[in-house]
Amino acid sequence: MALHELRRAGVYDVRALLTTVTEGYDRISMHGVRRVLLEQQARALGLPVEVVFIPQVCSNEVYGARMREVLERCRAAGICSVAFGDVFLEDVRQYREDNLAQVEMESVFPLWQRDTAELARTFVDLGFEAVITCVDSHALDGGFVGRSFDARFLADLPPTVDPCGENGAFHSFVTDGPIFRHPVRVKRGETVVRDERFYFCDLIGDTD
Repeated sequence: MALHELRRAGVYDVRALLTTVTEGYDRISMHGVRRVLLEQQARALGLPVEVVFIPQVCSNEVYGARMREVLERCRAAGICSVAFGDVFLEDVRQYREDNLAQVEMESVFPLWQRDTAELARTFVDLGFEAVITCVDSHALDGGFVGRSFDARFLADLPPTVDPCGENGAFHSFVTDGPIFRHPVRVKRGETVVRDERFYFCDLIGDTD
C-alpha cells in the first residue's frame, strides 16, 4: 500500500525496493519468505530490490552497520529518501528517522496516521492479494497463518489485533494487486513453529 500511494501521488520516483534477508535461511527476516519469491515479487512490480543480508543472531550494532552500508551505496547513486509502510508506531518512526539522518537521507511515511481498519479494507477492495506468512501466537492464534488476507480474515480477527498487523501480530506476502504486472503464483507448504511462539507458513513458487 505504501508503494501504491507513492505511485499514485506521483511526487517521488521510486527506484528500488529494500528489505533484509537472513543469512543461512535465505529468507526475508521476520516474514520467512524465500528470497526467490522476493525477487519474483520485485520483477512483478517492475523494480530492482536492494537486499541487506543479516546474520541469524543479529545485534542492533550489526544490523545498523549492514543497513548503513547499503543505504550509503543508495545515497551515492542519488537516492535521497526511503519510504516505509508504518502507520502509527511513534518509536519505530523515530528509530527510522534517526538512522536515515546518519546517512543524510530522509524518511517518507505515505500511510502515516491512516485508520488501519479503513486501510485494510481499502487494500482488499483495490484487489490486492496477500498470504499470512507469520503469526505471533502471543497475540493471535497460530491457525491464522497461511490464510489469505481478505474480508473474511479481517472479520475473524479478534478486536485486540490491529487489522494491518501494525503491532507485529502477523506478517504477510503480497502476491498480486493493481500495481503488479502479473501475479506471483505461490503454493502453501508446511507450517513450522519457531521459539515455541512464531508460526511460519512456507510459501513455494507455483510454476503450474
